[in-house]
Amino acid sequence: MQRITHKVKRALSFKGLCLLGGTAGLFMSASVMAQAAATGPDLTALTDAVDFSTVITAILAVAASLMGLYMAWKGAQFVIRAVRGA
Repeated sequence: MQRITHKVKRALSFKGLCLLGGTAGLFMSASVMAQAAATGPDLTALTDAVDFSTVITAILAVAASLMGLYMAWKGAQFVIRAVRGA
């Protein structure tokens, strides 16, 4: 059998058990506090007041225009290649 070291004896003593219980309680309370802080503040009052629909419409319109320009450019290149190959 292995010999019980001094650290094991101290951990199994009443003082060691109280220290272990206090440490466990500290970590559990810190875990609860961290979980409560992880939810963050409620900013729905601020975010509901902002309307991004016009900005989104403008961005999509610019993207559609660029896509149309790109398609016209590629179409012109296709026609030029077809004429040169004939």
